[in-house]
Amino acid sequence: MRNKVVEIGLLLIISVPPGLTLAACRGAHGDPAAEAPPPANVVFGADGSLFTVDHPEQFPVIAAIARARAPELVVTGVVNPDIARSVPVISLASGRVVGIYARLGDTVQKGQLLLRVRSDDVSGGFSDYRKAVADEALAQGQLERAKDLFEHGAMAKADLEVAEDTEDKAKVDLETTAEHLRLLGNDPNRRNTFVDINAPITGVITDQQVTNAAGVQALGTNPFTISDLSSVWVVCDVYENDLAHVRLGDTAEITPNAFPDRIFKGTVSNIGAILDPSIRTAKVRIEVQNPGILRLGMFVKATFHGQITEMHTIVPASAILHMHDRDFVFVPAEDKKFRRLEVVSGDLSPDNMSLQEIKSGLQPGQQVVTNALVLDHVLAQ
Repeated sequence: MRNKVVEIGLLLIISVPPGLTLAACRGAHGDPAAEAPPPANVVFGADGSLFTVDHPEQFPVIAAIARARAPELVVTGVVNPDIARSVPVISLASGRVVGIYARLGDTVQKGQLLLRVRSDDVSGGFSDYRKAVADEALAQGQLERAKDLFEHGAMAKADLEVAEDTEDKAKVDLETTAEHLRLLGNDPNRRNTFVDINAPITGVITDQQVTNAAGVQALGTNPFTISDLSSVWVVCDVYENDLAHVRLGDTAEITPNAFPDRIFKGTVSNIGAILDPSIRTAKVRIEVQNPGILRLGMFVKATFHGQITEMHTIVPASAILHMHDRDFVFVPAEDKKFRRLEVVSGDLSPDNMSLQEIKSGLQPGQQVVTNALVLDHVLAQ
């Protein structure tokens, strides 16, 4: 009896169609394709930028917003010394260098000895001074005798006046020769054939044109140039089309390439009146206080902030499709359609990196697809 029951059960299983068995299994576990949303059927329009989607609700949209923002201009620049704070070190005497006590790049203090020169100008100056001393002493003695003779009626007044004139001229010569020695850095009362050249200001030696045993010409090539680097210039090249964004007195942020985490404040002090004819740029000078980090020749990035705010269009960064060096967004149209618009994108929002600026091609209030990459993937299928 048991064997008959088993046989009947096998006959029932064999008699069931295979399709019903497979359908029953799928019904038990669920069909993923049946549960997923239907695929979006895309039909392109005549111009290629307009296309129809069967299920546009699968692509959420959002309205572009307007945000007030001051325009920014970012350019590169180079650190230069402030010319008004660069002082040449000059020599008033010609001669041969016998000692150099500072080098290019050294920081020196005002009055510090930089250079010593052995000069024949000093020897000649002492010679003239000693002669002037002797002449003045002789003129003084002759004047005393002339006064005595005039008081006793033994000399005419005209002769007395000649003696007084001679004495006055001798004093002028004496004072002139003494001052000449002082200008050369020597004391008239202490004979010395060397000239010491000292630093006129405190700063950094930014140029050196002299070496040991070299010759120095009076008021010729400057042996040294000292620059006060507590305040420096940042000189930038700004293109002609961007000059409208730069004004005298504007504040600029300076970021050195060597220290990208440091930001210095500067003020625009000059905008060049002449454009470079080859690259169509003007020199813009920014005055920056230097805490000691900025070095001459250093490359920096200068950011100019405009004084007047402008309205900018802001959309999610995911709404912008970057393709072949061009930017696009998708906007909804009537009858389940979308249109692809070319736009010019800007920078990411500094407050929210998920938002991005649209410079042109889209107005605030227009709706865009929030994820352009997903819709573009559907179009490519």
